[in-house]
Amino acid sequence: MSLYPLLLEPALHTMPWGGRRLQTRLNKSLPTDDPYGEAWEVHDTARVANGAHVGGLLGDLVHEYGAALIGVGNDPAEGFPLLAKWLDAKAWLSIQVHPNDEQACELEGDPRGKTESWYILDAQPGSQLVIGVQPGTTRDLLAQAIRDNRLEEIVVYAEVSAGDVLYIPAGTIHALGPGLLLYEIQQSSDKTYRLYDWGRMGLDGKPRELHIDKGCRVANLETLPPIQHTAGDKSPTVEIVRSVYFTTLLHQLNATNGTQIMLDTGGQHFHILTCAEGEAHIDSDEGSVTIGIGQTALIPACIGAYTMRGTAKVIRSFQGGE
Repeated sequence: MSLYPLLLEPALHTMPWGGRRLQTRLNKSLPTDDPYGEAWEVHDTARVANGAHVGGLLGDLVHEYGAALIGVGNDPAEGFPLLAKWLDAKAWLSIQVHPNDEQACELEGDPRGKTESWYILDAQPGSQLVIGVQPGTTRDLLAQAIRDNRLEEIVVYAEVSAGDVLYIPAGTIHALGPGLLLYEIQQSSDKTYRLYDWGRMGLDGKPRELHIDKGCRVANLETLPPIQHTAGDKSPTVEIVRSVYFTTLLHQLNATNGTQIMLDTGGQHFHILTCAEGEAHIDSDEGSVTIGIGQTALIPACIGAYTMRGTAKVIRSFQGGE
């Protein structure tokens, strides 16, 4: 069987801080009444929803097709290299930090650290993020504040709105606040050091584990990441983030910008396409798919040139620059 544009069914995750907007805003069918916080759109656990590979796990296709699917420079044995997901926060997420590649290898024996980026789709008035700690905070002061259950007193808060972007390099102390619905693109790693959980119990009724020693070791205490405001940018293509790990662009297809765009994987890099508004049709020599709001398609690296058309806002992520 050959590869073609793949529609993916997300892996849904219940979280103590989650809500119901994955269903009410993004049209995802939530199987229980529990709070759902994450929909993992592209990951080894996502299932194919169309064509000859329907029902198969993306991770299995990575092993079967290798570079034809995930492009050059990736090791299929390490799984799909990026993770794309929606997050719905009804309450504060834990304050956390992630290791970089070198630290993940040293501390966990993992091949990847976790650098990520957030694109805010919806924000209730006054919604906030944690983006670091106050100037002058040392590792000893950080550790003591966690043990004294007062980390919230020394972190830096930032108010955000729809269209805002935060690039979060590994080592950034961060947290997502109530009222936010966002799209996250990251290195495919779930290595998280939880520093503070607001005194909350997990869904099992027990406190969730903190990782004070490792978290303080990898934390960046010197700089704060800037917040990029994109809501007023009506350009056909808006740059969300460009980094060594991934590039993310927002394509805005409409009567003013044009309702069609030609794209090309170059046979080198996969493209992740997630619809944030409207509906987009993707046509290639290997097949066609349509994505509505909240849905994701994966364009394998081997596809080459393809067309995207419609009236829509589509988030596109890939490795490398263009």
